[in-house]
Amino acid sequence: MSGDPYSGVNGVIVSELEKDGISMAKLAVQCDLAGKYDTALFYYVEAAQALFLASQAGSKIPNILGKVQEYTSRAEQLKQMGKSSSPFKSDEQLNVDRAKFLLNQGFDEDEAGNTETAIDLYKQAVELFIKIKNGTTDSSLQSKMTELATQALDRAEELKKKPDLVSTMAATKINPTPRRVIPGPLGFLDPEDDPSISHPRSPSQPKQRNSGSGGYTKDEIAVLRNTSFINGREYVPFMDVDTKDRFALPVTFSDKDGKLALSPKQHRDFSRWVRPDEFCDDPKMIFAVSSFSIKQTVVSDCSFVASLAISAQYERRFKKKLITSIIYPQNKNGEPIYNPCGKYMVKLHINGVPRKVVIDDFLPMGKRGELLCSFSNNKNELWVSLLEKAYMKVMGGYDFPGSNSNIDLNALTGWIPERVAIRLNSPEFDKEKEFKRLLDRFHKGHCLVSVATGEISEAEGERAGLVPTHAYAMLDIREVKGKKLFMLKNPWNHLRWKGRYSENDDTSWTPELQKTLNYDPKSAQLYDNGVFWIDYESICRFYDVFYINWNPDLFSHTTCLHNTWSAKSGPKKDSYNISDNPQYRLEIKSPESSAVWILLTRHITDKADFADNKEFITVLVYKTGGNQVFYPYDPPPYKDGVKINSPHYLCKLVEPKGTSLYTLVISQYEKNNTIRYTLRVYSTAEFKLTKFTDPYLTQFEKHINGKWSTKTAGGCSNYPDTHKNNPIYQIKIDNNRTDNSLLIELRAYKSYSVGIQAVCVTDNVPNSPGSIKKKPSGDFRPGYCVLQLNNLPGGVYNIMPCTFRPGQEGDFFLDISSSVPYSISHVQ
Repeated sequence: MSGDPYSGVNGVIVSELEKDGISMAKLAVQCDLAGKYDTALFYYVEAAQALFLASQAGSKIPNILGKVQEYTSRAEQLKQMGKSSSPFKSDEQLNVDRAKFLLNQGFDEDEAGNTETAIDLYKQAVELFIKIKNGTTDSSLQSKMTELATQALDRAEELKKKPDLVSTMAATKINPTPRRVIPGPLGFLDPEDDPSISHPRSPSQPKQRNSGSGGYTKDEIAVLRNTSFINGREYVPFMDVDTKDRFALPVTFSDKDGKLALSPKQHRDFSRWVRPDEFCDDPKMIFAVSSFSIKQTVVSDCSFVASLAISAQYERRFKKKLITSIIYPQNKNGEPIYNPCGKYMVKLHINGVPRKVVIDDFLPMGKRGELLCSFSNNKNELWVSLLEKAYMKVMGGYDFPGSNSNIDLNALTGWIPERVAIRLNSPEFDKEKEFKRLLDRFHKGHCLVSVATGEISEAEGERAGLVPTHAYAMLDIREVKGKKLFMLKNPWNHLRWKGRYSENDDTSWTPELQKTLNYDPKSAQLYDNGVFWIDYESICRFYDVFYINWNPDLFSHTTCLHNTWSAKSGPKKDSYNISDNPQYRLEIKSPESSAVWILLTRHITDKADFADNKEFITVLVYKTGGNQVFYPYDPPPYKDGVKINSPHYLCKLVEPKGTSLYTLVISQYEKNNTIRYTLRVYSTAEFKLTKFTDPYLTQFEKHINGKWSTKTAGGCSNYPDTHKNNPIYQIKIDNNRTDNSLLIELRAYKSYSVGIQAVCVTDNVPNSPGSIKKKPSGDFRPGYCVLQLNNLPGGVYNIMPCTFRPGQEGDFFLDISSSVPYSISHVQ
């Protein structure tokens, strides 16, 4: 918003932050005057935070920092007073809320032109209104219930009497909507469509798919179907039609999958499962999206809670919905709303695509009346607890083994995960360059960042105020007169850093620095909320890794492919031969220098696999003109990926102007199991990604067992006296075509260097472009080599496998693939 006086710096909209702060300050005062001190406390803190962010972005409100201090001080007073306790709603009031929700949902469906659904909702609302009326002695409530029931019934009858749907809509000013597509059992197929046809991807996926037909192939559907079953429960790909799920119900909803498994710590303190109306006096989905109100409890999901915190802060700073948009039901403005019927749906990015997760609102309560899951400091606010519950359901329960913020943020937002190890002595980590990158990109809203500690001794952790192997949300990063500082939040909402720039550091916090960052160490000493400042030097000493998730909107082009790599395909290790590895051709056309990122995501369907991931994966990138690669280091990879046991691996390229052709190879360390994966490419330039489809047909594959004996172990052509004695196999291709393709692979002892030689005996189409007289497989290689013959004319060819040195006896194996029928005989 260049030139806009309200746009502030780095994309932060000052006017919106000011509006936030003023609005919340008014709400805080109203609640304060009404004696609702717990809610007032929440709003005072949020008002102060919004105005502080506005001041950082350049707000011109007079004495804005004075207002920040005023609201902070009142919040501190309310903390000392303790929170108020309002009476909970009666069963009668809960039924009224549920009936009104049914009625409102009916209105929404009515306006959308979904007549049958609207009539059904009106009918259910009427039945509940009548039930409430008959069960109460309150005459005013009876009158209100009768009025609402009559209103719903009249509208339902009006819709029933008008069979002409178009005229009905016109008469009631309702706009018709297209036919509602009912998802099939997998979630991404319309049952009226032919399942043999490629289907469009979910509109919720980022950007367009710019290669192929734009739809799922049969193989991809099989992959997504298989990995929809996670920890024994099915999570189908999310479609826009899922937003039309029925959330209004005449009775409270209970998840058919049952209650979530509890962690050992939860079990020790567990009392019962409760719904919001049992611990909230005014339940709402969201009062204010705030990073400061989020608190982790006994669930070991610090990385997920840190992810919630930085996502919430992003929404506050940039006024862009990031995680609140994934919770349903929503109102007409796309804002998630409290559902008194207890049914919710969350859209999470899991196993390659956004998926639909349905939950109820039962939450675990402890023996002392506290929630045993993450929650908001505002006890009436539910978004934190429900988002966590949805993610924990997919992960198998609250007994979550833990993950990292790359994985969790990708699940919440679909943003691109990058892991940067903090290694001061490694050439891979440029300390100064990394700080500048984070400083610039964070303030532009390009990325979300968390930082995790490594292994720290208990004594050292106690002295430093840090938790070993723990994730912290990065809420801010600043450079003030050469001092590089990070604001971090411990998801526990307590326990802070004790070193330099902590609230107890009297030396580092100069008056100038306090004013610049609007930080008062003495005020911070009064209340430990887990938020602290720390210098970059200490980050590099005590922390192990930055987890950065990048906004996919930075790339104008993206596409993905879903695939399976069978455990039976190829050797267990690919250190000699990668011809059986999945390979892809990437063609990039760029009018200028461009960025290309390649993300490999392995699908995980079992919590045990997540807790102890033994599968190490990577992507190798070759500059081979887009041709298939057979040997891992000939040529050497352009990008030699490190195999990691995270579900995500990211490879980044910077491409020059022009057309570039690459081969992408999926690689795995000691392949023991079949894996399913998604390969996604993001680019600032146009590109095309296609899987290699070789011309060879399965029915023409042959496997030959051979042997070099005392007489036939003749060695290479450097030994002419014995070379002629090597085994010879004769292949006859009985056609007059010139587009035949042969692939011959030789496997033997790795201690032998081996090669293949093909010699033309007769050529059915002499002097054709693919004609050969003699063709070797190239340099002799340990244990494996390949000879590829393309555009070969029909004819007769002798194939000779040999070792480099004569006298090397032993077994060998020839694998022959062909695009056409052929015959083969052992002639020597």
